[in-house]
Amino acid sequence: MRLLHTSDWHLGRTLFQTSLHTAHEAFLAWLLETAVEQQVDAVLVSGDVYDRAVPPLDSVQLLDRTFLAFAEAGVPLVVVSGNHDSAVRLGFGSGLAEASRIHLRTTIAGLAEPVVLTDEHGDVAVYGIPYLLPDSAKDALGVERSHEAVLGEATRRILADAAQRGIARTVVLAHAFVTGGTVTESERDLRVGGIGDSPAHVFDGVSYVALGHLHRPQQVSLGGSSTVLRYSGSPIAFSFSEKDDTKSVTLVEIDADGAVITSTLAAPVPRPLREVRGRLDDLVARAGTDLADLAEAWVKVVLTDPSRPAAPMERLREHWPHTLVLDFAPDGSAVSEETDLARLRRTTDPVEVCTLFVEYVDRVPPTDEEALLLRDAVEAVRHAEVSR
Repeated sequence: MRLLHTSDWHLGRTLFQTSLHTAHEAFLAWLLETAVEQQVDAVLVSGDVYDRAVPPLDSVQLLDRTFLAFAEAGVPLVVVSGNHDSAVRLGFGSGLAEASRIHLRTTIAGLAEPVVLTDEHGDVAVYGIPYLLPDSAKDALGVERSHEAVLGEATRRILADAAQRGIARTVVLAHAFVTGGTVTESERDLRVGGIGDSPAHVFDGVSYVALGHLHRPQQVSLGGSSTVLRYSGSPIAFSFSEKDDTKSVTLVEIDADGAVITSTLAAPVPRPLREVRGRLDDLVARAGTDLADLAEAWVKVVLTDPSRPAAPMERLREHWPHTLVLDFAPDGSAVSEETDLARLRRTTDPVEVCTLFVEYVDRVPPTDEEALLLRDAVEAVRHAEVSR
């Protein structure tokens, strides 16, 4: 049995206000081509299809075209909803989609409704666990309010159903934060009662767990068990913390005994993400030499100038038009944000408050001339207030 596992498409998402729609179009076209080339029995999509509950129109149209293309190519899709999706909206028309082998699993009621795939060794039952918010799912599942409890009960029901059907090889799609996974800067916090993760052992007994939610591709360990748990990761980087990740989908092969082998297939890269650090003049001087390749990348720049230079973003974008993020970390700056706030709390003098603000912005104190202008401005305001 050959399956292709992907997740966290986040259709409609932007990267620092830059549209990713074209990148999503390219990925989804590539995904279908890859599924056909690899002759997979199904493609598994483990949640966060959309980036928000009410997605933009062009994202809805893109998903509609994608579902139609997979149906026409005869490639089954199994899709669960994630914490970013509206389960109701994503699951709309699921009965009709089922007839086209687009299997949407977005409700608790669908936990024990597997997609049964068959190869030369027999059946494989593919189940979907949508994102289960403990507050909403605990009563329906009859468990306490925790991620571990709701996922554990969902898996128990799934394994019981598979046993009743006499199917030993099982695959579960689940959108969840499993203990041991490595996060990035772009996932949404799932904590309930201070706890956002669930131990891997809740899935013990499943052949393969196709996980979604974490955006970095990775395998999660479950010691002493034959169960394989893996995050495919997002196909596109959504933060600069993912700049060194190789975005991919996971090819899953399940043998006659339910043993699982996984490999990764690198996804297309719309633009590489790069981060550079230095003084503005030095970086601009290198734009035509060792940093010339940044012209085609999405760029984050950390400036280390002792004071903020004039129009830094404009100067950077003359050379690197896709510069998205600009941060400041002055060389030799020993003053932290906490120190700045502590100094601010100790003063009631408005002139000193203004002085501290200038120092916070420029990382150097105002000059004598600037300090005089600040004092004159404060005095002018005071005079105006008294004269009212």
